[in-house]
Amino acid sequence: MEQRRLGRTEHRSTVVILGAVAFGRVSQAVADRSIELAMRHGVNHIDVAPTYGEAELRLGPWLARHRDDFFLACKTTKRTREAAWEELHRSLDRLRVSTLDLYQLHAVKTVDELDAALAPGGAIEALVEAREAGLVRFLGITGHGLTAPATHAEALRRFDFDTVMFPLNYVLWSDPAYRHSTEHLLALAHSKDVGVQIIKTIGRSGWGDRPRTHRTWYAPFMEQADIDRALWFALSQPVAAAPSVGDVRLLPKVLDAAERFRPLDPQEQEALVRAGHTLAAAAPEPLFAA
Repeated sequence: MEQRRLGRTEHRSTVVILGAVAFGRVSQAVADRSIELAMRHGVNHIDVAPTYGEAELRLGPWLARHRDDFFLACKTTKRTREAAWEELHRSLDRLRVSTLDLYQLHAVKTVDELDAALAPGGAIEALVEAREAGLVRFLGITGHGLTAPATHAEALRRFDFDTVMFPLNYVLWSDPAYRHSTEHLLALAHSKDVGVQIIKTIGRSGWGDRPRTHRTWYAPFMEQADIDRALWFALSQPVAAAPSVGDVRLLPKVLDAAERFRPLDPQEQEALVRAGHTLAAAAPEPLFAA
């Protein structure tokens, strides 16, 4: 699988990294098979968070044996220094590790949330303290929703984050306002040598009133050819890596698509953007209804 430099971290991340949210509600046996599969594909970067159910506990036995095989990233949704510090140590215990490679302010999607995290006594103080203590190496920020790219651009102007993580797929790209704010963030990240990680690459729409057939909060593309096109579009942008998918049943297809990745030319990309506009117009619920 192709590897790309994750900005100033200098880590060469596989273009698809293991999104451990998929392990939040599965057995250890199921998680074990998925982790083994990812390792066979050469995946060398894990993304996890304490809000992902039992995911940290599912990874713990593996990291106890294979810590050096992975760039390990975790997150906190806490917004105060004290709460973030406590959550960091809980994550270290559950993951059975003594250090993280990347620790991220999680789910920062509005400027109000950014203000809280960066305020005196805010979570950013815990992240900086953890870096100074050698518990983490790099600091990042993640977010969901249509406002995430603009919020993250503001975050990069206020603090020297090493990485960002936000949604990017061809359905979202068909929204001119979202595309504009995303292109601005990508250019800013490049100028600051910030590693870019993207989520929701195979998102098709919100679920609406339809039965939820997968453990993804969005309705995903499910056929291999559709997953190929969606992932290849996202990886054709100036990004480093993408967490895999929130449902273990789709993980083999995402890994297969990543193994066969080829950059899409501009004409192919614009054709997908047009298709994304059609999909968005017909969707029972937008990808970000809230």
